[in-house]
Amino acid sequence: MSKTSLLKDLVKKRVLLLDGAMGSLIQQYKLTEEDFRGEELKNHTHSQRGNNDLLSLTRPDIITTIHEKYLEAGADIIETNTFNSTRISQSDYALEDYVYELNKQSALLASKAAAKYSTPEKPRFVAGSMGPTNKTASLSPDVNNPGYRAVTFDDLASVYAEQAKGLLDGGADILLLETIFDTLNAKAALFGIGEVLKKRKLTDFPVMVSVTVADASGRTLSGQTLEAFLISISHFPLFSIGLNCSFGAEDLRSYVQTLGEKTPHFISAIPMQDYPTNSESTMRPPRRWHRKFSNT
Repeated sequence: MSKTSLLKDLVKKRVLLLDGAMGSLIQQYKLTEEDFRGEELKNHTHSQRGNNDLLSLTRPDIITTIHEKYLEAGADIIETNTFNSTRISQSDYALEDYVYELNKQSALLASKAAAKYSTPEKPRFVAGSMGPTNKTASLSPDVNNPGYRAVTFDDLASVYAEQAKGLLDGGADILLLETIFDTLNAKAALFGIGEVLKKRKLTDFPVMVSVTVADASGRTLSGQTLEAFLISISHFPLFSIGLNCSFGAEDLRSYVQTLGEKTPHFISAIPMQDYPTNSESTMRPPRRWHRKFSNT
């Protein structure tokens, strides 16, 4: 049975756990500029401190250790260390030409760890993390020029296609487009991903989408309700749709339920940890989970 078939069969039977945060665990290592640079980027002109995705190349031991800790804790799906591994995001560090390598190597590290912990009773999967960029196709960064756009639909489609190629070549079992705040960005990303999957004849490959809402109104930063967002991306054959960030587990629940009532897809929820709830208490929700939300 293929990994895709195995995943789709398994998610019908039980809740699947995703891993947790990567960045906060990396911070515990108190890394220096030299740790991020490694030998290969020793003389690079731009500072690399804080470029966590780069550690897949320069400190793979740290990334592997984090993956294995989540697998030991029971995660069914671990995410690659590629949240910012697009050409747009890596331009902040002048590492645009390293994007393919970053994605492929990150997927290889995660795949190796997942294989190490997989058993016939509990197979493990790798989700290629595809985070947002700092540029939006539907909002202007210039208040004096509302018609201006810092990036185009085609630009975004191209950078996400490049990222998808690296993740697939490294062995990702899933592509996870996460922390979506701009619907047009998401549509461009899905177009780019779709083109890559079509060329590789991977038409049944699982693609997860996870959106974030801006506030208690339940709208995205670009102003859409969750129902409107679902309609906007309904053309794409998704494996799942979900929510991440924004709120803790308690306050995220109603929005997850809305998704469950409006879509036939599987549902994912990735609440923020240690997030104050309406009662001003502090939640410590379980690790990320992924399941089919009941409509009844």
